[in-house]
Amino acid sequence: MTPVLVVFAGLLGLVIGSFLNVVVARVPVGASLLPDSRCPRCEAAIRPWQNVPVVSWIALRGRCAACREPISRRYPLVELGTGLAFAGVAAWVLLALRPENIVAGILLFAAYAWFAAAGIALAAIDLDTRRLPDAVVLPSLAVIAILLAAAALVDGDLAALLRAALGAVALFFFYFLLSVVRPGGMGGGDVKLAAVVGLVLGWLGAGPLVVGAFAAFVVGGIVGIVLLARGSAGRRTAIPFGPWMLLGAWIGIVAGDPLAAWYLRLIGVDA
Repeated sequence: MTPVLVVFAGLLGLVIGSFLNVVVARVPVGASLLPDSRCPRCEAAIRPWQNVPVVSWIALRGRCAACREPISRRYPLVELGTGLAFAGVAAWVLLALRPENIVAGILLFAAYAWFAAAGIALAAIDLDTRRLPDAVVLPSLAVIAILLAAAALVDGDLAALLRAALGAVALFFFYFLLSVVRPGGMGGGDVKLAAVVGLVLGWLGAGPLVVGAFAAFVVGGIVGIVLLARGSAGRRTAIPFGPWMLLGAWIGIVAGDPLAAWYLRLIGVDA
């Protein structure tokens, strides 16, 4: 049964990924998400058969059917990445969390799948515009909080909900203090996203929260060093931090507890 659910989640992710491409293209410019999909160059309407995730891009050889202008590879990559992310979240919930209550399991999948989808959209937008728009961050905070609260109530695990709330508050204020101490180093979007990251990490415990928060700075530092070494950035170049916050969060989600236990053993502290 588990493989079937994972495959279903992956297919759902492919469809959501197609919508995320719309979010990435339209939210930064304030455009509505409701109009039909159109080619951004010639404005030709995209027919249903031309909008099948990944498959249509391959069938059209990466070009618009009307004007034959190239379609960015980001479109199928976002769709495929979201499909893989949803499948991974489903497998993680089923095999790692092992929820005893099926309703709680569905709610947890929805919460972390939403985080994955929002994270993919936010990472792409931040890389393009150096912004983390409230239109994605704030609804994500609200929806994930509601889903986790519902899971806690259904499963009777109010301690997890308290951990999530504390994680959101702690990481929010940590990033807020960083933005005050070093103006320009952290944007308002990073501070708000920190609350979302703290929420999903705190639900899992102190280990994932600390590891996930720390991993963001490690990954961001490595990326910065690589860009400097390649000459792609200078010391004063603004580098978006949102993608590394999100990647760090997933490191905390997937490997937070074992990494925290390993570090404690390394410094001679019993876990």
